Amino acid sequence: MTAPQHARVAVIDIGKTNAKVVVLDGATGAEIAVRRTPNRVIAAAPYPHYDVEALWKFILSALAEFARAPGFDAISITTHGASAALLDAQGRLALPVLDYEFEYPGAVREAYDRLRPDFAQTCSPRLSGGLNLGAQLHFQKSLYPDLFGRVATILTYPQYWAFRLTGVAANEVTSLGCHTDLWSPGQGRYSTLIDKLGIGPLMAPVRSAFDVLGPVQPEVRAAIGLDTAVPVYCGIHDSNASLLPHLVGRQPPFSVVSTGTWVVCFAVGSDPLGLDPVRDTLSNVDAFARPVPSARFMGGREFQMLTQGAAEPSPQAVELAARAVIAKAVMVLPNAVDGSGPFQGCEGRWIGEPSSDAERIAAVSLYVAMMTVTCLDLVKAAGPIVVEGPMSRNRVFLAALASITGRDVMIDAEGGVSGTALGAAMLAGVRPQAGHPAVISPLFDVTSHVGRWRAALASDL
Repeated sequence: MTAPQHARVAVIDIGKTNAKVVVLDGATGAEIAVRRTPNRVIAAAPYPHYDVEALWKFILSALAEFARAPGFDAISITTHGASAALLDAQGRLALPVLDYEFEYPGAVREAYDRLRPDFAQTCSPRLSGGLNLGAQLHFQKSLYPDLFGRVATILTYPQYWAFRLTGVAANEVTSLGCHTDLWSPGQGRYSTLIDKLGIGPLMAPVRSAFDVLGPVQPEVRAAIGLDTAVPVYCGIHDSNASLLPHLVGRQPPFSVVSTGTWVVCFAVGSDPLGLDPVRDTLSNVDAFARPVPSARFMGGREFQMLTQGAAEPSPQAVELAARAVIAKAVMVLPNAVDGSGPFQGCEGRWIGEPSSDAERIAAVSLYVAMMTVTCLDLVKAAGPIVVEGPMSRNRVFLAALASITGRDVMIDAEGGVSGTALGAAMLAGVRPQAGHPAVISPLFDVTSHVGRWRAALASDL
C-alpha cells in the first residue's frame, strides 16, 4: 500500500445550517478532530446575507487550534451551493454573499425569467429565491448597479474560501453545475446566460476540484501559526463531495442519497434525458465534470420543522410507533418547505394526528422516505441505494426506503465521517479504507401506507 499524499487533511465544511472544520487521517479518512458553529444569516441591508466574517474568524480559530494538535499538512474545502462571492479589485467583497432563500421582487423575477436559458441547455430547473445562482447575480446587478460596478471577480462559494486562504481566484464545475443556470453540463462550458448578464470577463478561471490553488498565504499562515507551507485544494460543492467516495469505490448503476438540510438523490449511471424541470430534477456535475441526473427536496429542513419540540425517544420506540402510524394511516403531505422538490406548489398538511412524540417522528420519517423514493423514481435510479448523512441514522427512514424500493439500502456500519468532509479530503489524495456497509432490512411493510399517501397527494394536485 502506498503512503498517503498527506498525513492529515483539514477540511472546511460550510453547510447551509452549520459549519465545521474537520481533521481527517490521510491514510484512512477517519475523523480525528472537529469544531462546529452555526452558519448565521444577517437579516440587514442591503439584503439577507451570510456572516462570512464570523465564519472566517471561526475557521482561523479552528485551524490555529488544529495546527498545534493534531496537526495537518493540507486544506480542502466544501460548501453548500447556490452562492457566489463578488470581489472588488482589492479582493474584498463588493457585495455581501446573498442568502439563497431570500425572495426577490416580482418584477425582478419576471425579468430574470426572460433571460435564463432553456432547461435543455442547462438541465437546471427554475427554483425559488436565489437557488438559481444566475438569479442572484441578476438581482444584485439590477438593484445595486453602483456596487455591482465595482465587481472585478466572481467566485463560486468553496473557491471564495480558497481565495481567502491563498489569494488565488478560481471557479469549479461542481458549484457551477448545481442548478445555477450558468453552466451547460452537456457541453461542459458556460451557458449563454453568462453573456446575457455581461459577466464573462468577471468569472474567475475554471479549475479542477483536485487542483492545488497554492499555499496558505503568509499573513493567514501567521494567523494560524503554521510552521510550513500548507497546500490548499480548490474545493467542491457539498453534495458532490458526498458523491465522490462512491464514484471512486462503486460501479454503476447505483444511487447515493445525500442527506442534510437537503436530501439530494444522485442516480449514477442513469440517462440524463427526460429530466423534468417542474419536478425539481436536474443534472448535477460531478468532480470529474460528468453530468449526474439528480433530484432533491429540503428533507432535513422539513424533518426539523415537522418534529420541532418533540422529545427524542429511543429508536426502538420510534420503530414501534411507525407500525402504529401505518395502521392508523397517520401521514404528512408535502410541503413543509415550498419552492423546491417534486411537488412544488402543494401546501403541506397532516392526515390524522400522531398521539405521541414517537409517532410524530415516525410519521415524518416515513414522509421523508416517500419523498426520497419519489425523487429516485423521477431520475430513473437503479441498483443499490447508499444513504449518507444524518438520515443514515434514522432506522425508520432506512427501513421504509428498503421496503418501498425493494432494493439494497446501505449505510456505513461504522458511522464514519460525513460524506462531505471525506469527499473534500479525497481531493487531497485521501483514499479511505474499504468500509463495512450494512444492508438495511425492511422491518415492516410500507406498501399500504405509500398507496394511501399517493392517493391523498393526487387529490391535492
